[in-house]
Amino acid sequence: MEPSASSTTQAESLSAVRCQWQDLGVHQWLKVGVIAALFYSVFHAELFRIMGRWLSDPSWSHGFLIPLFSLYFVNQRKSDIVSLEHRACYWGLLLLVAAIGTYVFNTVSPAGYAYFRSCSLVLALSAIVLLLGGWDLIRYTWLPLVYLLFAIPLPQRAYVALTMPMRRLAAVIAAALLNLANSVETTVSGVVIDIVHHGQAVEPSLNVAEACSGMRLLMAFLALGVAMAYLHERPWGQRLALLGASIPIAVTCNVIRVTATGFIYVFIHPQYTQGIYHDALGMAMLPLAFGLHGGLAWFMASLYIEEDTEKVSPDVIVRRSREGV
Repeated sequence: MEPSASSTTQAESLSAVRCQWQDLGVHQWLKVGVIAALFYSVFHAELFRIMGRWLSDPSWSHGFLIPLFSLYFVNQRKSDIVSLEHRACYWGLLLLVAAIGTYVFNTVSPAGYAYFRSCSLVLALSAIVLLLGGWDLIRYTWLPLVYLLFAIPLPQRAYVALTMPMRRLAAVIAAALLNLANSVETTVSGVVIDIVHHGQAVEPSLNVAEACSGMRLLMAFLALGVAMAYLHERPWGQRLALLGASIPIAVTCNVIRVTATGFIYVFIHPQYTQGIYHDALGMAMLPLAFGLHGGLAWFMASLYIEEDTEKVSPDVIVRRSREGV
C-alpha cells in the first residue's frame, strides 16, 4: 500500500521540524567559520568603530541588542534554512564586489561618508548569503539582514534634522501644559522654555536638550516594533498598524517626559531634573511605551474573534446533507 499524499506531506513537515543546526555537518560549519574570519579581516576596523559608538552614545546603546534579535529571527527559521538545497547565485558575487568597493571608497576618499561605510557591512553580509545560498536562502533571511540597519548610527546631520522637530514639539506641548497651573506663565523660543513662577523668572530657562528629543526611545521602539510584528502571529494589517503606532507612542511618551520634567523643575527643585534623576525619568518611559503598545495590541486582538473551522471530508459532507444536518 502506497502512502497517501497527505501523509507524505505530514511526514515531510515533521522531518523539517526536526532539522537542527547540527544537521548542517562539520564541513558546513568550517565554511561558515572561514567566511566569518574573512569578513572580520576586511571589516574589523568598522565593526569596532560602530561598537565604540554604541558604548559612548546612549542614543545608540540599543545597537548591542540588534544582532542578537537578528540571530533569533534566523533561529526561528532554522528548520527551513537547514532543509534548503543551497544553490550559489553569482549575482551575490557582483553585489559583494560593490559592497567592498563602497567600503573602500568611503574609507579612503575625502568625499566618503561614514554612514555608507557602515551600511556596506550589511550589504556585504547580504551578498555573501545570496552568493552561497541563493534566493531561497534570502527569502528566509532578508528581514534579519535588513534589521541590522537599526544598529548603524545615523549621520549627525540627519540625526539633528530629525530630533529638532521632536524637541520643538515637546517644548510647545510641555509649555502649554505648564500654563495650566495658575502660578505659571511660559513662553517658548525654539527648544527653550522661559518660565515665570509667581511673577519671578525661573533661571536658567528650561532647555529641551537633544537627549530629551525622544529619538533614543523612537529608534529603540521602532526596532522593537519590527521584531514584535515579525514574531507575533496576527493578521498583517494588525502588524503594520502596531508598527506604525510605534512612532506616535514614542513621541507621546517623550512629551510626557518633558512635561513631567517641567513640573519637577518648577514645583519641586531643579536638581531633580538633572543627572541620575533625568536618566531615571527617561528609563521610566520604556515601561509606559510598552504598556501603551501592549494595550493597543490587546484592543486590536479583541476586535477579531478567531473561529476554529473543522476540516470535514467530502464523504462526511455528503452524509450530513442526506441526513439533513
